[in-house]
Amino acid sequence: MGRVSGKVALISGAALGIGKATAQLLAKEGAKVVIGDLKTAEGQASVAEIEAAGGEAMFVELNVACEDDWKKAIPAIIARFGQLDIMVNNAGIAYGGSVESTDLEHWRRVQSINLDGVFLGTKYAVEAMKPRRRGSIINLSSIEGLVGDPTLAAYNASKGGVRLFTKSAALHCAKSGYNIRVNSVHPGYIWTPMVQGLTHDTPDQEAARQKLIALHPLGHLGEPDDIAYGILFLASDESKFMTGSELVIDGGYTAQ
Repeated sequence: MGRVSGKVALISGAALGIGKATAQLLAKEGAKVVIGDLKTAEGQASVAEIEAAGGEAMFVELNVACEDDWKKAIPAIIARFGQLDIMVNNAGIAYGGSVESTDLEHWRRVQSINLDGVFLGTKYAVEAMKPRRRGSIINLSSIEGLVGDPTLAAYNASKGGVRLFTKSAALHCAKSGYNIRVNSVHPGYIWTPMVQGLTHDTPDQEAARQKLIALHPLGHLGEPDDIAYGILFLASDESKFMTGSELVIDGGYTAQ
């Protein structure tokens, strides 16, 4: 207990899925947690759950692709808690389509949330953290940021961008003496609402789920807590010698 005690964490896309699991775990381990999301009802419900368990949390409305939302959210967090120590850029969307079937509108929407949102979250987190010369930024990439998939052209591009952008930001912060670490996390298929959505349009949803399971040598899909524990490690001082690194949590997917 207390692995991130005294720290303040902002998690984007924390109303559901990996983000929600991360918010709950960081709160359990002593952090004051800020849930940033567009899903107000679900986000407020997550805050209530954390508070009911004895933690401290707040909700901020956050469209990660909108710079003005970041300019409002960060000052609101500083006003409430006085600092920002952990930024988890988790918000993202999935979109299935090859290079031929993907249209420009969907391409740009995926990049605006999955890549622009990570850029803005990192940029404004660095601005908030550097006066105190401490901080940890964790950017959610994916196995699809490491390997290609013929049916995920836009998603591959966005998550590959997160991977290398993270290294650039990590080097900048290290060489600037900010003592801000920036790392990426690369989940395999985690059974979240986003992944469940990939099977909704198939005639046999269970067969589609089994197909996803078969991609992972461990023989099962991941759970949100599997990723949350990795994020907790990167958020804590236990990982103080890690920056620009890739934490792969994928059931063996990319080992093949």
